[in-house]
Amino acid sequence: MPGSDSSDEFNDDVFIVDVDNIQAHGIGAADITKLKTNGFHTVASVHGATRKTLLKIRGFSEVKVEKIKDAINKCLPSTSGFITAMELSHQRKRVVRISTGSKQFDAILGGGFQSMSISEVFGEFRCGKTQLSHTMSVIAQLPKEMGGADGKVAYIDTEGTFRPERIAQIAERFGVDADSARENIAYARALNSEHQLELLNTLSKEFTGGEYRLLIIDSIMNCFRVDYCGRGELADRQQKLNQFLMKLAHMAEEFNVCVLMVSHSDHLGGCQSHAELDKPSPE
Repeated sequence: MPGSDSSDEFNDDVFIVDVDNIQAHGIGAADITKLKTNGFHTVASVHGATRKTLLKIRGFSEVKVEKIKDAINKCLPSTSGFITAMELSHQRKRVVRISTGSKQFDAILGGGFQSMSISEVFGEFRCGKTQLSHTMSVIAQLPKEMGGADGKVAYIDTEGTFRPERIAQIAERFGVDADSARENIAYARALNSEHQLELLNTLSKEFTGGEYRLLIIDSIMNCFRVDYCGRGELADRQQKLNQFLMKLAHMAEEFNVCVLMVSHSDHLGGCQSHAELDKPSPE
């Protein structure tokens, strides 16, 4: 069941640097607490935030933000922002592939869904997208030699379609204790698009432990469609969605997590996607 690799070469703890480290470079504990309250729990998350974003934090002036940015740069492995291709290759060795439960599907994906990236599954109503999400929630917990990632799972449900009893059935199929499988899934029901982003900020703290390997969002667009309806709000919706996707991309890369998004499409294939996947099935 979920556990961490003992080898430093593949240990995510080596790459995840807690934001508390900037205290050694002159940043006060109160300011660090404010960063954490706003979802910045690691050095990389602050480094990836714009100055404009940090200035929105109450009590942060331009001078303070610059001081924080300077402290962050001192905690980075490369002050220039560049690393060699060999160093990147070393970091990429952390990538794991999670089986879909289908040999044919795995062959199409080159071994399964991979960590440090975002994958999108889309299709018509009742074509098996949520079923795949449930299956992946169990497989991700399996040992790597069984096609899993030996990690925990986070599941953001925007439509209320998650069923723990289905998890138990799938766990039995793979020879996993049903209660253990459900204990290793952190579930949250997103109530609106703002709450959906807040849940990501909460997960940023949980992911710092390096135990999670899969984040599922089913579905990615549901809350955004409800909160931003009509052509007049289309631009705002796209901006908020882009911010959410960028946050996802940063988390996937920093925490070595596989992000699996579910989207709906009509019978004509009307759907924006990141992968050419059509009607996936875990069977």
